[in-house]
Amino acid sequence: MTRPALIGDIGGTNARFALVTPGEHAPRESIALPCADYPGLVEAVRDYLARVGLAADDAPRQACLAFACPIDGDRVVMTNNHWSFSRREAQTALGLERLKVINDFTAQALGVPHLAPDELVEVQPGVAREHAACLVIGPGTGLGVAGIFPGRHAWIPLPTEGGHVTYAPTDEREQNLLRHFRNRYGRVSVERILCGQGLLDLYLAHCSLKGANPSCQAPPDVTAAAAGGDAIARDTLLRFLKILGDVCGDAALTMGARGGVYLCGGILPRLLDWLPQSRFVEAFTAKGRMSDYNRSIPVRVVTAPWPGLLGAAEALHNEEVE
Repeated sequence: MTRPALIGDIGGTNARFALVTPGEHAPRESIALPCADYPGLVEAVRDYLARVGLAADDAPRQACLAFACPIDGDRVVMTNNHWSFSRREAQTALGLERLKVINDFTAQALGVPHLAPDELVEVQPGVAREHAACLVIGPGTGLGVAGIFPGRHAWIPLPTEGGHVTYAPTDEREQNLLRHFRNRYGRVSVERILCGQGLLDLYLAHCSLKGANPSCQAPPDVTAAAAGGDAIARDTLLRFLKILGDVCGDAALTMGARGGVYLCGGILPRLLDWLPQSRFVEAFTAKGRMSDYNRSIPVRVVTAPWPGLLGAAEALHNEEVE
C-alpha cells in the first residue's frame, strides 16, 4: 500500500491539513484545526492523523507544510500565533523521512496552475502568454505578492515582499488619504491599505476627512455597512478596490506578468459583486504608454477555498522548491 503524503497550510488562526497521493495534487481528508487548541505543530499533526484514522504504521513519511511567516533556517516562528518549532525536531518527532517547509504565499502561487476553471472568476479578459510569468497577489492579513514562472521541468516560484513597496497616490483624494496614513504610520506601504486592517483604517480615514463619526469597528463591518447603503463605507470599499487595481497593475508591469494575474486571499472572494462597480480595471490598465500592455493581461479572482494545499502538493516533489 502506498503511503499518502501530508500537506498543510498553516495561518495565524487555522491549520489546514490534508493527505495527497504521491504524484497527484488533489487533496483529500481536508480538515481545518484551530491553532489555539494545540501547543504546537507536532500535536496538531498527530491529532489530524488520528482524526483521519491513520495509525503509526500507515502515517505519512513525507510532508510539505506552508506557514504564514518568514521561512529562513531551522527555526520557524509563527507571526500571528504562539507556534514556534525546529524543523529538524518536528521531522524527527513525526517520523518523517522528508519535510519541506515553505511560505504560505509561495504555496498560494504554486497552487494556481492546478485550479479548476470553475474556481476562477474573470475580472478582465485577456490571452495568457505561454512561457511568461504569472502574478499572484491578494489582500488578507497582509498583502501577499508572488509569482510563478514555467520552468523547463517544473513551475518556479518567485517569492517577493511586494506588499511593502511605497504607496503612491494617483489623485487628490488619495493625496489627502496618504497624509492621514502618514500621520499615523510614517512611511506608508501598500500593505498598510490593502489588507483587512487597512480596509478599516481606510474607512476611518474617510470618516476623518468628511468629519463623520465612524460606526464601523472591524473590517467586516465596513463591507456590511456598504451593502446596507452607508455612503462612506461604500466609498471606502470602492476606493480600496481602485487602489488594488493601481497596485496590481504596477506589479504586473514589474514582473512582466503576461501569463496572467491571479487575485487571491480571504477578502476578494467576498467582494466579487463590488469589483464590477469599482474602478479596479480602469486603474489596472491606466499605465500611460504601457496601458495596452496591461489591457492584454487576463485577471482572475481565485475562489478555491484552500489553494495553498494545492501549492503544498505541487511543492512536495517540485525540485525548484527547497
